[in-house]
Amino acid sequence: MPRSLPPRPLALAALALIALFLPAQAAAQTPAPELAGGTAWINTGKPLALKDLKGKVVVLDFWTLCCINCMHIMEELTALEEKYPNELVVIGVHTPKFENEKGTEVVRKAVLRYELKHPVVNDAEKKIWTAYNANWWPTIAVIDPDGNIVGGAAGEPRVDFKALDKTIAGLIAKHKKAGTLNATPLRFDTAAFRDAPDTPLYFPGKVVADEKGKRLLIADSTHHRIVVTDLDGKKIAVAGTGTPGKTDGAFDKAQFDDPQGMAVDGDTVYVADRKNNCLRQLDLKAKTVKTIPGTAKTFTLPGTPRAMQCTPWDVWLDGSRLFVAMSGSHQIWVFDTKTKKFAAFAGDQDENIQDGARLTAKFAQPSGLASDGKTLFVADAEVSAIRTVPLDGQGAVGTLVGRGLFVFGDRDGPGRVADVNQRAATEALLQHPLAVAVHAGELYVADTYNSKIRVIDLASGAVSSFLGGPVKKGEDPVFNEPAGLSIIGNTMYVADTNAHRIRVVDLKTKAVKTLDLTDVPPVVPPKGK
Repeated sequence: MPRSLPPRPLALAALALIALFLPAQAAAQTPAPELAGGTAWINTGKPLALKDLKGKVVVLDFWTLCCINCMHIMEELTALEEKYPNELVVIGVHTPKFENEKGTEVVRKAVLRYELKHPVVNDAEKKIWTAYNANWWPTIAVIDPDGNIVGGAAGEPRVDFKALDKTIAGLIAKHKKAGTLNATPLRFDTAAFRDAPDTPLYFPGKVVADEKGKRLLIADSTHHRIVVTDLDGKKIAVAGTGTPGKTDGAFDKAQFDDPQGMAVDGDTVYVADRKNNCLRQLDLKAKTVKTIPGTAKTFTLPGTPRAMQCTPWDVWLDGSRLFVAMSGSHQIWVFDTKTKKFAAFAGDQDENIQDGARLTAKFAQPSGLASDGKTLFVADAEVSAIRTVPLDGQGAVGTLVGRGLFVFGDRDGPGRVADVNQRAATEALLQHPLAVAVHAGELYVADTYNSKIRVIDLASGAVSSFLGGPVKKGEDPVFNEPAGLSIIGNTMYVADTNAHRIRVVDLKTKAVKTLDLTDVPPVVPPKGK
């Protein structure tokens, strides 16, 4: 993700924007700033200070929960934690971009959703971020067992994990020889141990209502499975074991890793398998799962010093063309289900907002797709925008609402205003939308970080609030960060992600109820893991 605004010079040489970690033997003796100023700590029973970590190699991970680049970094840090369980401690420093990301409960849910096991501090006021002169999401800082900064890097493509691994190994060897290494493993009171709910769904990311098949498909994302029910919520099938992995085969043996968007074609279901960075295909008759050939290689872009994952987040089927929202490469791709060929359809890989010709237009973490048969509508999350792409490939990419990476809020009004002087005061504002659905000349939007459903009149461009609003402490909200929408008839199904449920909305009366799931068992993780 681009840097925080306004940009500031980095005072600490060890945290310069470089794709390099300083060799342990050449590290400057620069004391690390204290981890002070956070509003709360998660995954630990008490706030941590550097003295509590003396003798450990410490990696600080500055992240924000909306950022796809930060999500990629988490996966690689987990691998390092597993490699050095006794000597390495990772501390997540959650520094918010969006207003919604400042609350500790929101951060705690993100920690659970991303299955983080290490301590995380809610740096809501950016005090730790400022102390370390961080300026980019993600930023990595390395602290040696004596409490000195010895290296760092910022921006996902710049983080060389081979170099980081080498640096950690060097620090371990150096301080083991010097007698300053603490190899006794630290145990933390993780939120998952205390707070993981015993619910049928766990952070469901997307939902698809299959009108012809009279069934619902639910991406039970943090249970790493696809749940198939009838329209009343009775279980038809479950694909996935409930543990993350990448295994093809029968439904009860197959594995996914944070599956998200789905598209149905008869008894075939296409799935955006987010963390596996590929597309999967379900056969609902045979009850089997397979990986679409070529996606694992195709969905990774060369980078320096590391490759960039395209990270499919949603899919939309138009005839034989399967459109894919690539949140990691900030593009829309298309897969021909007949020829089995993939190609970029829109976006130039640069994270921003810019209309114009398809392949030179810019998107920022597209995460939701829908269509009226002529236009592909895109929930462009990081610019809090709704974008349009002509399906025939002839017209230009456009924008219904949204202006930039740091232009967001909660306001109804016209989607776009021609008068430059009036834009800031009158244009509608969204906050990190993740899903869209078309119905009767209107576009429904899961305005995720505002915890509401918005409606865009496709004729006038006007944006209005439909249901929901800010989550208030102690109350059961109508929605809690909804991330998936699907409509059949006058019924809208909502993946109410942070509430671990599917909501059913009558579009005429606005009556809302929770789908009562029958015979869908929860996945209970082993205690302490």
